[in-house]
Amino acid sequence: MTEKAKFHSGFITIVGLPNVGKSSLMNAMIGEKVAIVSSRPQTTRSRIMGVITHENDQMVFLDTPGIHQPRTKLGEYMMQSVRGAMDGMDCVLMLADVSHVTAKDISVAESLPSGKVPKILALNKIDLVRPEAVLEATARFADFGFDEIIPVSAKTGSGLDELTDNLRKHLPEGPKYFPDDMMTDQPERILCAEIIREKALRHLRDEVPHGIGVEILGIEKVRDDLTEINATIYCERDAHKGIIIGKHGAMLQTIGSQAREDIENLLDTHVNLKLWVKIRPDWRNNAADLKNLGYEDR
Repeated sequence: MTEKAKFHSGFITIVGLPNVGKSSLMNAMIGEKVAIVSSRPQTTRSRIMGVITHENDQMVFLDTPGIHQPRTKLGEYMMQSVRGAMDGMDCVLMLADVSHVTAKDISVAESLPSGKVPKILALNKIDLVRPEAVLEATARFADFGFDEIIPVSAKTGSGLDELTDNLRKHLPEGPKYFPDDMMTDQPERILCAEIIREKALRHLRDEVPHGIGVEILGIEKVRDDLTEINATIYCERDAHKGIIIGKHGAMLQTIGSQAREDIENLLDTHVNLKLWVKIRPDWRNNAADLKNLGYEDR
């Protein structure tokens, strides 16, 4: 009779610059959308947890906002989320965009803790470059103490099995922290708000997205197959309100329609989504507004 395999588990913090594909990678590895994705930098504003459970191990990922120099209280909160996610971690997974490695990526690599905590570098977006570029990027990070440097593509899935296997090797022996079917710790109201924000990011002009926040005012199950959701999109300027609403309400209708589809998939029910747009000047620098929008208590 063979001894039952010991269970391994650990917390893996994902770090990197904005727009390198951290959320896309976590979603791809988990196999479910637990973090919103857009081409806009600083899409992720809070620490987001994603869980992968196998028969003999459990990986708990902490997706963090892109590392940047904060200019608002919201930006300070985002960087605080990164620092908080680094506490007590069992492994660091850094991402870099292999198609655009910069001095800032090198600075992130230099800033990572040295010592007993394993560090793995994933060079993402290899589907966009020639093999020679991957070799060049690997050489640039060779002297920063990474245990592994693995080329991957969150978009195509290339290299993700190798990355998962390497992360698994660094998991310490430990308990199963979360149930087998749990994939994230985000409550439904936060997931719904983030879905709405994702659709707004997709369609709005460059000057608008960073100044919007979404508050879920209520989620009510009207009947077994129908849920009503009321939400407000906040912006900082009157001109932005007009852009979000659009001519004859067309933009708001587009945002709401696309968000409703994703929320219906999330909640597995029909959804009646009602959206409003309100102005909150400089809400990103207002502690009370940040708390009301859920950024101070997550």
